[in-house]
Amino acid sequence: MTPQVSGARLLWRQLPFLLWLVALWMLLWGQFTIVALLTGLVVAVFVTRVFRLPPVELSGRVNLWYGLVFVLSFLWALVRGSLTVAWQVLNPRAYPGTAIIAVPLQTDDDLIMAHVAVTASLIPGSLIVESDRDRRILYLHVIGVKDREAVEEQRRSVRRWESRIVLAVGSKAQVEQLEKDPQLHRPAGGAS
Repeated sequence: MTPQVSGARLLWRQLPFLLWLVALWMLLWGQFTIVALLTGLVVAVFVTRVFRLPPVELSGRVNLWYGLVFVLSFLWALVRGSLTVAWQVLNPRAYPGTAIIAVPLQTDDDLIMAHVAVTASLIPGSLIVESDRDRRILYLHVIGVKDREAVEEQRRSVRRWESRIVLAVGSKAQVEQLEKDPQLHRPAGGAS
């Protein structure tokens, strides 16, 4: 493969991230104009060239059905988590227990790990406090845990998010690993 072809291929693979940076720029400024688009493009190119990171390899696979399952499950989890946290705040009789738990992930992929961490942090009631990239462990601070079973349920919940993300955007090898590994079961459509 010639350097030009690999450079073009690299650009094609990095295009979603470039577009995401442009969209983020436009959202930050609250303007969806040609000027915001052009300045966002300039900033995105500048950021990707100055703060050069190793290229992120996308799987090249998107399963729309599991993507929809993920989005709907995530929206339900947001609503449920918000109501649960609101009730914990308003309920004067019970103090919601808190814990910091370690959740070992099964998938050995930085992008999947980042997606799982962001998803777990966005759901009210849990927050990622640290991630151990080498050992593939996410550490979460969670509220509303009263016993060991609640901690284990929170771990299972994070693993179900990992499964949903792998099914939606993971590589074929990751999906095959998901089907082989009993700890990574195919999640039902319901949210956790």
